Amino acid sequence: MRQNTFNKVLVTGASGFVGKVLCDTLRRRGISTVPAVRFRKTEEQFETGDLQKSIDWSSALAGCDVVIHLAARVHVMNCHSRDSQRQYRQINVDATIDLARQAVAAGVRRFVYVSSIKVNGERTDLTPFLSTDVPAPEDDYGISKLMAEQALSSLASLTGLECVIVRPPLVYGPGVGANFYSLMKLIALGLPLPFGSINNNRRSLVSVHNLVDLLIRCCEHPRAAGQTFLVSDGEDLSTCGLVRVLSEGMNKHPFLLPVPASLIAAIARIAGMKQAAERLLSSLQVDISPTRSYLDWEPPIRTYPALIETAQEFLRNR
Repeated sequence: MRQNTFNKVLVTGASGFVGKVLCDTLRRRGISTVPAVRFRKTEEQFETGDLQKSIDWSSALAGCDVVIHLAARVHVMNCHSRDSQRQYRQINVDATIDLARQAVAAGVRRFVYVSSIKVNGERTDLTPFLSTDVPAPEDDYGISKLMAEQALSSLASLTGLECVIVRPPLVYGPGVGANFYSLMKLIALGLPLPFGSINNNRRSLVSVHNLVDLLIRCCEHPRAAGQTFLVSDGEDLSTCGLVRVLSEGMNKHPFLLPVPASLIAAIARIAGMKQAAERLLSSLQVDISPTRSYLDWEPPIRTYPALIETAQEFLRNR
């Protein structure tokens, strides 16, 4: 199927982990890019601040065909205060819709919104998530992402804006931070890790390069308009398997203790790390077969070499 062409794209969250790779990839493909960042450092960038105040996007949107909206208040473990709920809504919902409305006024054709698999839920049992499943977010972050999806869909139906929603699971790659970085730090120390028995769960991950490739496909593919897509590498790993591959990338021999999952969960609850433990112990799988067939897309990078690259880059730069 013939792809739509686009000449200029606004990328929000351009200084973030995914945003940097996305902007670099777009430039290499010869696509003019307007990077929107929290704090401006170069002439080409558009400064947004923390998105808690109203922004005039007109200069950034001028001449753009597409917006890829990455900027968000990210998920914070064990954060349930009323102020947190307000900030999630203000940044992830209100600021998103304000940008989308201004995009419509500026003549932008397509709005690609990076949501989260947390809209679907926190875990799977026997059946991987599909984009058509009934949403079941469990925390303020996931709820705010669902609210933004719904508001964007309503705006699209009223204005004709081509809205595309992408829900990634955990994103990794060179330069990754947060919990994935913490796991690599533990592996690098060479200490015994209690994951030897956690080999029956399955977690879907997505390389930042695979996510970026799909986002660009969503910008240009005619059938993407009005759709919601799940994304992953298409190869799921157990926690034990993930640790082994990352260890290999660091030339480490992992010492994995066969601690029962129930004991890990109990200790994590006492230590106030229940959510972190659940991510390591439970399964969360996504089915990307609809994404593959609908967009004629395949993840360009396999999981094993992508994880090896991530671990090696961590060692070089830690």
